[in-house]
Amino acid sequence: MTLTTGTSRRTVLAATAAAGVAVAAGAPSAQAAAHGRTPSKELFGTLADGTKVHRWTLANGGTRLKVLSWGGVVHSLETPDRRGRTVNVALGFDNLADYVAKSPYFGGLIGRYGNRIAEGRFTLDGVTHQLPVNDGPNSLHGGDQGFDKRIWDVRPFTERGDVGLVLTRTSPDGEAGYPGTLAVRVVYTLTPQGEWRIDYSATTDRATVLNLTSHTYFNLAGEGSGSVDGHLLELAAARYTPVGPTLIPTGELAPVARTPFDFRRSRAVGEAVRTPHEQVGYGQGIDHNYVLDKGITARPEYALTVTDPGSGRVMKMYTTEPGMQVYTGNFLDGTLTGTSGRVYRQGDAFCLESQHFPDSPNQPSFPSTVLRPGDTYRSTTVHTFSTR
Repeated sequence: MTLTTGTSRRTVLAATAAAGVAVAAGAPSAQAAAHGRTPSKELFGTLADGTKVHRWTLANGGTRLKVLSWGGVVHSLETPDRRGRTVNVALGFDNLADYVAKSPYFGGLIGRYGNRIAEGRFTLDGVTHQLPVNDGPNSLHGGDQGFDKRIWDVRPFTERGDVGLVLTRTSPDGEAGYPGTLAVRVVYTLTPQGEWRIDYSATTDRATVLNLTSHTYFNLAGEGSGSVDGHLLELAAARYTPVGPTLIPTGELAPVARTPFDFRRSRAVGEAVRTPHEQVGYGQGIDHNYVLDKGITARPEYALTVTDPGSGRVMKMYTTEPGMQVYTGNFLDGTLTGTSGRVYRQGDAFCLESQHFPDSPNQPSFPSTVLRPGDTYRSTTVHTFSTR
């Protein structure tokens, strides 16, 4: 497989422009209200400067999603087990203060750049840009004041059986060191089948780099229920990007065969994270980008399946992105208390971040993350839920 480069990526993005999500501009329809699908809004908390943070609730097709205007955070995601019992499968806090003070990106919209950039520095069109360093020597997830720590404008919609939220914000030129005024729109949609779809789009007035993703921590047995070691993961990726000691990719696209990173056939997460391997040691578990076999695609294509044998819950993901960062909750350390009132410990959740590769601005062989004026960034990821 040959990965798509920057030029052809822009072609793909242009081709997907017509596939953007259409949303209703007015109030929710009477039909939606009659079926209980009207998005609801409530006050979640107030920031120190007096800004009010709201929590929106969406429900459709057996799935319930709660989202904060702070960071576009997925506060909870509820889905039924094989017996029809519904629980929240996303980690989070029950109060705004904890999100502001100590969240490890629980449920956040990540930008401008998901994942790590080496030494918080990249050069674009001959100009070097310095970003905040917040992860050892590197910049992680847009720095210490990324998109997950900003207030988003939120507008609800219902459209042809779907229900959702449109989140928008404008990131000014120079915010967190990134060039260009960036207009961002993210759409969360729940479909009548209970699918959760995320559509990202953005434009800029100056060349910049961009890599948006969602950082939801999942435990399909239920938030606060303990380790995800027994969850089964199947991942359509024959290669991954090995990292050095600070978790920056070496530039190699290495085969997963005969390594703990091989999930081409469904296997337990715990089996991999407890296998002796230098790469597992670097991440204290799995904290690595997988090179999806499908590459960059115009429409979401299959990437992975996660199954919790105990509850029977199954989540599949489809994406347009070329990479998937798999993170096994390695740095949860028992100091955070979640919405259930239970403490989160190492390995109590996993994150599956559909995205371009880490440190791409400094890795010319990786698919480009450059966005230029006149182009539109588009990315889509779909989560489906079922039981077995």
